[in-house]
Amino acid sequence: MKYRKKPVEVEAIRLIKDSRGIVRVNECPTWWSEAVESKHTKTYKDEISGEICFVIHTLEGDHVARVGDYIIQGVKGELYPCKPDIFEQTYEVVR
Repeated sequence: MKYRKKPVEVEAIRLIKDSRGIVRVNECPTWWSEAVESKHTKTYKDEISGEICFVIHTLEGDHVARVGDYIIQGVKGELYPCKPDIFEQTYEVVR
């Protein structure tokens, strides 16, 4: 059988590196601030690349979000990272 994903709206932010080389999110909605404050996510420095990353505690365990990745807030408030190519194939901007 084939299935189609139901149209569901989600909120997402993207990890970027600013002009000073600081890793941050492109915007800071309340749900992201709350996730950081509640330790639902934390930053760490990747030992191999030296890049700052975020570890996000998801329903499936801990996942890493790197610069360029999207962080999605799902329909039940859960957070999870998504690689840009998958995000762009799966989601479109809602106007």
